[in-house]
Amino acid sequence: MAIQAHLVELERKHKILENELHEALVHPSVDDLHICELKRRKLMVKDEIERLRNSADDTLH
Repeated sequence: MAIQAHLVELERKHKILENELHEALVHPSVDDLHICELKRRKLMVKDEIERLRNSADDTLH
């Protein structure tokens, strides 16, 4: 179940980044570099979630 716990944590981080990104986009004072960094981090977390899900599926089959 370690993979499941890691997935839950990554999904939590993804949601936090999604909220941060939304807040940054609402405020025009936030610079584009910060927004790009948030998007990059969010995508990295999403990719890690997909890798873990795929590896978990592979181990089940």
